[in-house]
Amino acid sequence: MSKPVIAIYPGTFDPITLGHEDIVRRASRMFDEVVIAVARAHHKKTMFTLDQRVDMTRQALADCANVRVHTFEGLVIDFAKTMGAHTMVRGIRSMTDFDYEFQLAGMNRRLAPDIDSVFLNTLDVHQCISSTLVREVASLGGDVAQFVSPSVFQYMKAHVKPVN
Repeated sequence: MSKPVIAIYPGTFDPITLGHEDIVRRASRMFDEVVIAVARAHHKKTMFTLDQRVDMTRQALADCANVRVHTFEGLVIDFAKTMGAHTMVRGIRSMTDFDYEFQLAGMNRRLAPDIDSVFLNTLDVHQCISSTLVREVASLGGDVAQFVSPSVFQYMKAHVKPVN
């Protein structure tokens, strides 16, 4: 019997968007298991706490049986090794994303030659969506329902107070 093929999908997911969900759902059809690795992100000022980001991510993807959500800090390749993963999934919205992700993949490859990066293009309908823009629109009182799943939208309505 062969070992399951595990992929890691890392990010801060502050919040998880429909673009993220699309990447996870597509990856879940390619791999036996997808581990969403929610970064503690000490280097970033997040809108939501780590527990809130994990909770939103779990709610949004509750219907995906082969998807697990975990937190990590430090190097994602070290986390990937602890999870038994040999693949890292990354979503690409634009050439700017590709340039950045290509550099990260190269560095990760040098640090962990046995971990491959797989890039999935974001569907065109999701190309304009980023967590940063969703947070900004929500904090300014805009409607973000078309950018996040219904469970995340309800979560955001309860936790984000627009700046006036």
